Amino acid sequence: MKTPQRNLTPLLLVLLLGLGIGFVAPRSDTFFALQKHFRIFGALYETLVTDYIDPIDPGRLMRKGIDAMLAELDPYTTFFDEADRGEIELLTRGRYGGVGLNVGIRNGRLTVLAPIEGTAGYRQGIRTGDIITHIDGQPTDGLSLETVRQMLRGQPGTTVTLTVEREGEPLPLQFVLTREEVQLKNVTYVGFLNDDTTEGLGYIRLERFALGAGEEVRRAIEQLQAAGPLRGLVLDLRDNPGGLLEAAVEVAGLFVPQGAPIVSTRGRTPDRTRVYRNESAPLYPDLPLVVLVNEFSASASEIVAGAIQDLDRGLIVGTNTYGKGLVQIIRPLPYNTALKLTTAAYYTPSGRSIQAIDYSRHDGHGQLVPDSLRRTYYTRNGRVVRDGHGIEPDVVVAPPEPGPLEAALRRQAAFFFFANYYVARHPEPPTPDVRVDDRILQEFRAWLNGRNFDYQIAAEHTLASLETQLEAADYTQALAALQNVRDALARAKKAAFEREADALRRQLRQELLARYLSPEQRLRYLLADDPVVQRAAELLRDTRTYAALLSPN
Repeated sequence: MKTPQRNLTPLLLVLLLGLGIGFVAPRSDTFFALQKHFRIFGALYETLVTDYIDPIDPGRLMRKGIDAMLAELDPYTTFFDEADRGEIELLTRGRYGGVGLNVGIRNGRLTVLAPIEGTAGYRQGIRTGDIITHIDGQPTDGLSLETVRQMLRGQPGTTVTLTVEREGEPLPLQFVLTREEVQLKNVTYVGFLNDDTTEGLGYIRLERFALGAGEEVRRAIEQLQAAGPLRGLVLDLRDNPGGLLEAAVEVAGLFVPQGAPIVSTRGRTPDRTRVYRNESAPLYPDLPLVVLVNEFSASASEIVAGAIQDLDRGLIVGTNTYGKGLVQIIRPLPYNTALKLTTAAYYTPSGRSIQAIDYSRHDGHGQLVPDSLRRTYYTRNGRVVRDGHGIEPDVVVAPPEPGPLEAALRRQAAFFFFANYYVARHPEPPTPDVRVDDRILQEFRAWLNGRNFDYQIAAEHTLASLETQLEAADYTQALAALQNVRDALARAKKAAFEREADALRRQLRQELLARYLSPEQRLRYLLADDPVVQRAAELLRDTRTYAALLSPN
């Protein structure tokens, strides 16, 4: 019997799309299953859209189905519809059409975290701390950050109107911004530590691995060499979420020997299995090198750190990296859509995987790789490294843990909003390097008191639980005794401001620097107080310790 045309249409569609986007037919049994289930899906989709009791938006229903399918896989396999095309440009080329504002939610309100230097938002005077209340007349309350990004981005040459509340301004401000191509830099800072060109310890902050990252790093090192003798280099990959695999290979290739493996990929098919080597002579083969990483260093950052570590080319300093060892490609689909697809896993030169979560378990949601399944590998010099938990630093340097008061102030964005308040009343910085003295600290304390700031510590929760149990048991004397404990906790909390004063000064200074100085000036001052950077500098100065750490025990 002849198959109805409505059932053939989806099958023909997938075959045509497959040919158009480089589809490779799998073996016969898999191909039969693909035909069968796609015909079922196509017939079901068409029947729902045309025959369901209530009208159905075909696009919305299809997107729900796509999202449900991808939810069974790893979180890095994602679908981009036509509205998301700018996101693809950002991922691959480090650019997008927009106004150049980094935004976030602070105390439930859409807030400018930083305008990007040189963009429309920066040039027209939007400041860190400004609260965006309306975009093109639409209130921003309740909007997701994804929706906000789509509203701010768009075709270069188009405009968007922002209504802004600013501390110290009695009325809202309105900005009409023209969208333009925003080109994000890979290298966002280059300079000498402590501004000391004679000591010659260079520092480069690499924030992403978009197109051209290798060339930017090379130019940054040449800039340092031109300014003075370069005796060591700190390459900062902290908070770098990664990017293009090829860019990571280019960056690592500046330092590792010619012909050395940098990373290998292994996938489902032979064409996904490949070894990436440094194909040219390194420009800086002997320059002492320290790479900084943290828990937000991922993907391409881990490729570079893993290659440097496995080839004993330099030291890794900081905290464990994120542990993302999966490779994605972007496959174009019809109607300006695309699929970011995980096609392989990558491995460092010693053969280890840094992937920290096994997504093949528990219906695609994954679980941490247990210690019992981690394997041991060896660097070129014979040092022991292990797989499965990201890149583990050669020298662990963790930022100090915040005290209870500092942690509570961070959660409530108190440092952020006080900086808005302070700058509105003091347009000029307190000192050229924006040091926080006792006067500013006390002004901060008065500002908190005026807002009835309070916070809970773990001991108070324990005390409340104990009080409930004693009341239930009618232990009157014990309840009375608890008042002494409660009073002691109140005194300890009151004293926390003095006890944590140095940490509070650091947090306040970071926020004030962001408002008084350019991003580059801000980072230059912060480096001097950064314990991870300072430890890296110590290792570069101490050549014996540096060499010993690169040798097997």
